[in-house]
Amino acid sequence: MAEIDFDDLGSYQRYKLMASLIVPRPIALVTTMSEDGIVNAAPFSMFGMVGEDPPLLMISINRLEDGAQKDTAANLDATGEFVVHIPDQPMAARMHECGRSYPSDVDELATVGLTATPSHRVRPPRIAEAPVAFECTVHERILTTSRQLYLGRIRHLHAADGLVDTDLWRVALADFHPVGRFGASFYVTTENRFSLASDATGTPVQATDIDQL
Repeated sequence: MAEIDFDDLGSYQRYKLMASLIVPRPIALVTTMSEDGIVNAAPFSMFGMVGEDPPLLMISINRLEDGAQKDTAANLDATGEFVVHIPDQPMAARMHECGRSYPSDVDELATVGLTATPSHRVRPPRIAEAPVAFECTVHERILTTSRQLYLGRIRHLHAADGLVDTDLWRVALADFHPVGRFGASFYVTTENRFSLASDATGTPVQATDIDQL
């Protein structure tokens, strides 16, 4: 086993190791809006669920080398509103393109061929092609030396037709195909799935339909 003392590493080495080993990670494709009404879209894979009461998620945004903020962070500080989308395979390449460095006045959605459509409770638009979109407001901001972490409170959910059964509150997982980040420009699909379900006696259950889990 390699033994590595993180206190002996620089921030770049720590980032490379953590970002390549803590995988796969879900991806948040985030839309925000500036005070002037300019829409920004950017993907973040330092993203996750925090809790359900209140319903919180987290995105982590790195500071730029000159200390400046990324457009997403600047917009969040100015308006406190954002929409988190879960990208799937059909939109994965366009999601990745949104991560390029565009001038702040460029509409990333129009540039990559994604469709902006009005949200219900926040000003930033949601992306019509995304199977899942969480409308959020900033609940808390946490600052570190290298990053700005935002806890977002989910205010509204958009889900593709048929994806959520609102009687049983179950997701049709067989129809949900998000992509994950696997370090650098590598991504993973969620096509190859397996069940570790068991019955009350601990006997493994062979699930033939993932929606039955």
